[in-house]
This record gives sequence, C-alpha cells and structure tokens, in this order.
Amino acid sequence: MIELFRLEREQDLQAAYAIREQVFVVEQQVPREEEYDAFEETSVHYLATYENVPCGAACWRTTENGVKLERFAVLQEYRNRQVGGHILQAVLQDVQAAHPERSIYLHAQLPALNFYKRHGFEVVGELFSECDIDHYKMIYRG
Repeated sequence: MIELFRLEREQDLQAAYAIREQVFVVEQQVPREEEYDAFEETSVHYLATYENVPCGAACWRTTENGVKLERFAVLQEYRNRQVGGHILQAVLQDVQAAHPERSIYLHAQLPALNFYKRHGFEVVGELFSECDIDHYKMIYRG
C-alpha cells in the first residue's frame, strides 16, 4: 500500500532528503550543493511509503510564475509500482486546494516527459539543461 505524508517533523524531512540524495546525487550525479537550495525551508515537502518503507519524495513552492512542483524522486526498486503517480496526484490535489487560481508547472527530465503528459502536463518552451540534465518546462492543464 502506498501512503503519502505532508511533512512537518524534522525526522520525516530527513527521510525525504535521503531519498533525494540517492536518486539525484548518487544515481544522476547532481552535485550535492545543487540539490539543496534556499527554498527548502519555504517549500511544502512530502514523503511516500510503500508498505511502510520510505521510497519517494516531492515538494512544491509558490513562485512569481505560479506553483512549481519540484524534487519528485522514487527509489529505483520502487519505480513502476505506481508510487510516482500516487505522489503526483496527491500533490496536485493539495496544490489545487491551496492555490486554485495559480498556474502549476515543473521542470521535467526527458525520461519523465511521458509520465507527466499522462498526468495532464504539457510541454512549453525549449529544451534546457539543469545540472547537465536535459529538461522541459511543463504546465499542468488538467
């Protein structure tokens, strides 16, 4: 069973950071100093569990352009078990409830484009690179 928790306790946040560390820093070789930024404290963070094992993380924050979804990560051994979709749908519900008038967007890595398209996102703009990884900006169309 997949569960998603909106994080409020430091120990839970550390579990989410450990997942991000594994996915982004270890697997994708994103420099650690690039993975964590000045928005960590003002973002809303989530931790997903699969049969009570922490396995996924995500966060969002408001910007001048709307609400930006960020740091969606699922540990490799839990991919293709619907964890990512469960996280995305729950986060979208929270964001729409908190900011119904705001645009929702994200920066998607190329391998994740079809995943986000299946969940109502559309590519806008040109290909760009963040931390030497190709991305497209995507906007939620519902």
